[in-house]
Amino acid sequence: MHTLIKHGENAAYMFHDLGSGHMVQANQHIISKNGETLILDPGGHKVYTGLFSQLSSVIKPASIKYLFFSHQDPDIIAAANGWLMMTDAQAYLSELWMRFIPHFGIDQLVINRITPIPDSGMNITVGGMEVKLIPAHFLHSSGNFQVYDPEFKILYTGDLGASLGAPWIETEDFDAHVQYMDPFHRRYIPTNKAMKLWAQMARKLDIEIIAPQHGSVIKSSKAVQQFISWIENLQCGLDLMTEFSIP
Repeated sequence: MHTLIKHGENAAYMFHDLGSGHMVQANQHIISKNGETLILDPGGHKVYTGLFSQLSSVIKPASIKYLFFSHQDPDIIAAANGWLMMTDAQAYLSELWMRFIPHFGIDQLVINRITPIPDSGMNITVGGMEVKLIPAHFLHSSGNFQVYDPEFKILYTGDLGASLGAPWIETEDFDAHVQYMDPFHRRYIPTNKAMKLWAQMARKLDIEIIAPQHGSVIKSSKAVQQFISWIENLQCGLDLMTEFSIP
């Protein structure tokens, strides 16, 4: 477990090493505000047991009031039913994926506790404090959202900013870090147009920390601005394609 920031009763935590074997590494982010907890992208079945048991080291399990699913991938949402059955939490998921999540075994008793997020996003209140669910469509999912915490100035970016193989948990050295992000973004993000639109939006936010779902946290206002500029200009996905070939 890694503490991103802590102000009195309010804190942001990250669990980054609960995966095993061939699983892609994934971070589980925890936002705690005045005795209420929001869990972001809690992960799949093998992560579920470890995360649930370790949460008591930083929060009271009864404080889990909200779950956020940035998109439909199994490393984010596969254990959704377990979280909904074991807590009284209200979950949030893009309205685009509401008809798909039952395929992960969501019990009919809890399906009504998943709130569809409209394409334009929405605000929620955690411990009396506003948290923003902001649109980040096609980064990489067609129905995709990120979470912005105005108090801590953290933007939780999901797959955007993902790094693979970086030897650090957090970094302020963007130039050294970019090599670990580049291959993922070129292959998994479909088009630079989506990244340009995201960059325009991100510059309107006061961000000091970029906290993705995979890999390292980018921590410092300078590195955040470098990241936004890099994203804005990166060619990826369809921009790089020239043809389909028949094997």
